[in-house]
Amino acid sequence: MPAESLAQGLLLPELRLLKTRDPWGSGKMELTVEKTSPMEVCPKCATPSSSVYDRRWARVRDANIRHRRVWLHIRKRRFSCKTCRKPFTEPIQGVRKGARTSERFRRDIQQACENFADLKRVMTTYRCSSGYVYDTHYSVLELRRRTRLYPWPKAIGLDEHFFKANRLGFREFVSMVVDFSNRRLFEVVEGRRGAELRYALSRIPGRENVRAVVTDLSETYRSFARDFFPNAMLIADKFHVIRLLHPAINKRRKEITGDRRSLPVRRLLLRNGYRLSRDERAALFRWLEDKHALREVYQAKEALHRLYRTKGYSRASRALTKLTDVLALSQLPEIKTFRRTLMRWRDEILAYFDWPLTNGPTEGFNGKAKLVKRRAYGYKSFKNYRLQLLNACA
Repeated sequence: MPAESLAQGLLLPELRLLKTRDPWGSGKMELTVEKTSPMEVCPKCATPSSSVYDRRWARVRDANIRHRRVWLHIRKRRFSCKTCRKPFTEPIQGVRKGARTSERFRRDIQQACENFADLKRVMTTYRCSSGYVYDTHYSVLELRRRTRLYPWPKAIGLDEHFFKANRLGFREFVSMVVDFSNRRLFEVVEGRRGAELRYALSRIPGRENVRAVVTDLSETYRSFARDFFPNAMLIADKFHVIRLLHPAINKRRKEITGDRRSLPVRRLLLRNGYRLSRDERAALFRWLEDKHALREVYQAKEALHRLYRTKGYSRASRALTKLTDVLALSQLPEIKTFRRTLMRWRDEILAYFDWPLTNGPTEGFNGKAKLVKRRAYGYKSFKNYRLQLLNACA
């Protein structure tokens, strides 16, 4: 009797325990139950009925009790509606219509999906199919995503990262849209072309609200942002602008020292000279005395750092004009390419001094995306990857 009282307390609401069956060594518990309501309401015409037409049996999986599977054998009544003149089956609170599992069992599966290392362990622990686990997990993630929908924010960041390699060996990328105002991932789009971005993001209302868009030096993102956000100012990411000359510096250094990444001079060349100590700066200048090409590239990089230390849009505009004029005197091909890039992205670079925003939050969410992929050992479905990433970076 105490065991039956305990089982009665663990049942779904409005259910009465009829019989228990606990096979030894099976790891499961079978409970025969029925509903105790005096009457039910017809789902079509909302007419109350207490006339029982017949009874049927339904088998439903319920939440585990101390790691033991629980099966409910529910004796369902079918009532006769006098208005519709058709029978209807009584609903069970906590069980969806036509479902073979209870809602609290689905919640247990969802919690296990979030806490276990991989979904395969969830299938093994709860002894359910992979299709059920995936459907339960991603349907809950989709419901959570819908609770966080809102119009376009004031400032956003655009960036891409690698998703997977397809069967032909081509690399597929996804684009991330980060909300700077709320510090969260706003949307994830499959692909990085303008048509793909427009098709996926056009359903979100309020794009006229966007006032600032931060991107790397991508022509695709720039042309898309200009057309899609009519009131937005485009800002070139400071990090991507400063590192424009890093490949050229490494290439020139390798011609002198070889590919030795452990050399201290490699780190000194790539660091901001303003942050070097007096001894480090003196040692670096002595080492660059007879290396004219490398010294010229290094000085151009330091001039760009000085540009970003300028205060105010007008001063920065004059400093950038002076920098491009000085770079025009150089004969090095990498300096000429660097100058053309600065002139092509002049407006976006100077926009930083009106809106001092960088893509730092976006790069941070890119790091989280790598962790999400590594934990799942990669994703085949972009739909599942998008839901998982939006939930992880909410």
